[in-house]
Amino acid sequence: MPEYMLAGLVAGLIVIVVWLAWRMRRLEQDLPDVLVGEVGAALAGQHRAMLGDLHDGLARQADRLAEHARADRDLLQRGLAGASGQLAASIEAMTRSVDRRLETLSGHVNERLDEGFRKTNETFTNVMARLATIDEAQKKIDGLTTNVVSLQELLGDKRARGAFGEVQLEALVRNMLPPDSYEFQHTLPNNTRVDCALRLPEPTGLVGVDSKFPLENYHRMVGQGVSDIDRKLAQTAFRADIRRHVDAIASKYIISDVTSDGAVMFVPAEAVFAEIHAHHPEVVAYAQGRRIWIVSPTTLMAVLNTARAVLKDVETRKQVHVIKDALGKLAKDFARFDERMNALVRHIEQASKDVQDVQVSSRKITAHFQKIESAQLDQGASDELVPVMVAPARRAEGGAG
Repeated sequence: MPEYMLAGLVAGLIVIVVWLAWRMRRLEQDLPDVLVGEVGAALAGQHRAMLGDLHDGLARQADRLAEHARADRDLLQRGLAGASGQLAASIEAMTRSVDRRLETLSGHVNERLDEGFRKTNETFTNVMARLATIDEAQKKIDGLTTNVVSLQELLGDKRARGAFGEVQLEALVRNMLPPDSYEFQHTLPNNTRVDCALRLPEPTGLVGVDSKFPLENYHRMVGQGVSDIDRKLAQTAFRADIRRHVDAIASKYIISDVTSDGAVMFVPAEAVFAEIHAHHPEVVAYAQGRRIWIVSPTTLMAVLNTARAVLKDVETRKQVHVIKDALGKLAKDFARFDERMNALVRHIEQASKDVQDVQVSSRKITAHFQKIESAQLDQGASDELVPVMVAPARRAEGGAG
């Protein structure tokens, strides 16, 4: 029994005892003195008996309560022991689970760290390789800068510019045309020497190509920090340079009945060519009026490609009679082949007919052999087997027939 119930029961018994004592005191006061002794003695006896019973009941109740308390303590101790065991088992299982998870997490962390270190090393290696490449590129850029400075110094001299244009013209022509269709530094009947003479089929004939590189006034015209007046003066001088080169080419390299009625002015720089055609159309029109075609390396490649196609077409036309003769011989050979193929077809047809005839003879010979075998069996068989063996032989003979 719980302790709070035991305390309540004891308090109730105490209240009952106090009430009985108070009640007996009231009865002693109310009764006459004669009866007090008798009643007092009786009540005293009853009171003592009641107190004895109460004491016995309280003792038994205390024993029961003690026994219940011991049972509750035992049950509580067993419950606490079980709960403690379960708690210990749960804590142990949780500890193992936490250890496993920590081991797994540690493994993942180590893998991530290893992967991170590996990627870092790879990145560092790539960065070092890129830095080495950048160093090499920087060295090449330094070398290119030196070459550009050297090229600027080279192009600063008129003779060097002329040689540069001639070398570029020679490289383009050699790469595009066959050797017998051009000549460098060709001397014309008027004792002038052209940079390159293209030998094209008639009616074009001999075409002169001269390299010109008007660079000083071009640099003054497109340079930075140049005033508008100086820029206009440079443009005027640049146009005058182009006109002077056009007049020189037209007067030197266009000769009646010797060369073509036009010539080519080769400008080795694409930027200069673009400046001429984009901002100076009157100069282009003037050159076309003098039958001079201004070209750059790119446009000269197109002109040379067209010339190569023309040369190839002319060579093809020269070989037309050879092609006709070859086609005639091929036609004769094909006619002879057709005749021989027809003869072969006839032979194949005859061979096929002969094979069919051989197959017919083979079947007949096979039938004769079957008849001979049937006759031998009829002579050597007994009388009982004659009716049985004759019928298949007749059937075979009838089938062969």
